[in-house]
Amino acid sequence: MTFTSIDIQPLATDVSCNSDKLQVSLADGREISVPLEWYPRLLDATPKERNDWQLLGGGLGIHWESLDEDVTVESLLRLR
Repeated sequence: MTFTSIDIQPLATDVSCNSDKLQVSLADGREISVPLEWYPRLLDATPKERNDWQLLGGGLGIHWESLDEDVTVESLLRLR
């Protein structure tokens, strides 16, 4: 029996933040939720600043311009 490994690059499709969590939806249906305390700039940001994000590299990462913060999907999957 032969098995084939398919390398699928996880891509973010949506991002949301509340007062204590960052949640990222992936194109493959998974959702990642991590504590905002891992990202002090996001933790200290206003809701408006947290919601002002853009996807980088087609979803490989997330960028918050006003906060000078970048988070990669890979780093979230490695759980920091």
